[in-house]
Amino acid sequence: MCLAIPAYVEQLTANNHALVNISGIHKEISLALVEDIVPGDYIILHAGFALQKLDPAEAELTLAMFAEISSINRSP
Repeated sequence: MCLAIPAYVEQLTANNHALVNISGIHKEISLALVEDIVPGDYIILHAGFALQKLDPAEAELTLAMFAEISSINRSP
């Protein structure tokens, strides 16, 4: 099973990479598969690669659903 998650692009780095924020976790990822990404964009991330740019409203909704699922799993 594959899981691609929304990530917020914080800054562009060397060699077509970017620093992204995934719910507070910072990671450098590859932008080799996408074009026209700028800081402030949301992308879909899988296995260290951005797969596509994501609409900010859709990204926020998806992240909110992940947070809700996480809180349910932590309930006693």
